[in-house]
Amino acid sequence: MKLWKGRFQKEADPKTNDFNSSISIDSRMYKEDIEGSIAHATMLGACGIIEQSESDKICAELEKIAADIESGALHIDPDAEDIHTFIEGELTSRIGDAGKRLHTARSRNDQVALDVRLTLRKECAGLVDQLKELISVLCDQAEQYADTVMPGYTHLQRAQPITFGHHLMAYAEMFLRDIGRMQDAVKRMDVCPLGSGALAGTTYPLDRDLTASLLGFSAVSRNSLDGVADRDFCAEIAAAVSLAMVHLSRFSEEIILWCSWEFKFIELDDAFSTGSSIMPQKKNPDITELIRGKSGRVFGDLMALLTMMKGLPLAYNKDMQEDKEAVFDAVDTLRLCLTPFIPMLQTMRVLKENMRNAAAKGFINATDCADYLVAAKGLPFRDAYKITGELVALCISRGLTLETLPLAEYKKVCDAFDEGVYAAINLEKCVNDRKVKGAPCPENVRAAAKEVRALLG
Repeated sequence: MKLWKGRFQKEADPKTNDFNSSISIDSRMYKEDIEGSIAHATMLGACGIIEQSESDKICAELEKIAADIESGALHIDPDAEDIHTFIEGELTSRIGDAGKRLHTARSRNDQVALDVRLTLRKECAGLVDQLKELISVLCDQAEQYADTVMPGYTHLQRAQPITFGHHLMAYAEMFLRDIGRMQDAVKRMDVCPLGSGALAGTTYPLDRDLTASLLGFSAVSRNSLDGVADRDFCAEIAAAVSLAMVHLSRFSEEIILWCSWEFKFIELDDAFSTGSSIMPQKKNPDITELIRGKSGRVFGDLMALLTMMKGLPLAYNKDMQEDKEAVFDAVDTLRLCLTPFIPMLQTMRVLKENMRNAAAKGFINATDCADYLVAAKGLPFRDAYKITGELVALCISRGLTLETLPLAEYKKVCDAFDEGVYAAINLEKCVNDRKVKGAPCPENVRAAAKEVRALLG
């Protein structure tokens, strides 16, 4: 059955039907389509637009259709034009003319706009739950490794001492922002478009507020053109998902580095690694490599949505059928990536000694050495900076570190040095003394984990 058949004198070419069909993408919205139809039929009955008995009959049968699809007793026809046509056709075949009254005062345009909103509302709730689980794992690990010294990097060069817990909490902050962006997007799409019709509303005396209330929306769309033509929420959700994938990809890149023999800061559990078909020694972090690759796919989904919408005149255009494939792929990909990433992170083994050794060899306490000359000896920072640079160069030429350089050598460069320098450049002290808000001392890390847990509720 084609909803638009009356205008045409002959059947569409099968190639047109195949090209026009969206059932393979929108069939996932069958629950939301039925939910929206039940709310619409309930409102039609309450407003006296159709008989209450017909409204009741429609709603009861729609619930049976949903149960039959869920149980497998009813299979969605892959040859149907879309899920909306399939469900309405199935309803009419079961209850006759009463089923034909369902579409009164409704267009497929506002029906689709509604179904996509309902679907994405549920998808975003699921993604937020996953991100909360990931952040909770990060907090657990951060508390466990709040004292574990490692080098912090700039330009991928060892820079200053931090702790592994502090590093992990940086990602917790990123994923918290991702949650906020998704929740903001859901807030902005919290309007019910049903009642906008094809583009100009309807002459029927609808109670749009009742429909919105039945579906859990806080408001109705204020403009019928915008109600059917708005897909900002799809792009906004895809953008939020894209940024979450940026953060997952950055994290994945670090895990890939940390797993390598060049770093060897962590080891992934065998359950979340793969091997090589030819090299028996290999243990590959394939999950993180795939996430790094899949991020590009999600960015493409966002670009597809933006490009699709940028030149469309009001109101609905068939181009907008492409919205679902792009935004659903984006949310599906993020969900797919988070599913193994969370337990992979939970089960990784942290090689604390290797982190500490790397920190000791990178002169990452050089700033603390200069600060010692400023705070304890009263030198201007720029003079202290130059002196410490000379000491680092001396250490490199002799294969030493600042901790192992004899005091006599310190004094040759600057006579102000005394034994106190060794306490000042101790890596644990360097970290512990960084107590300013947001810095990596262990008590800050634990406090941050506690605060983030409270934000998660």
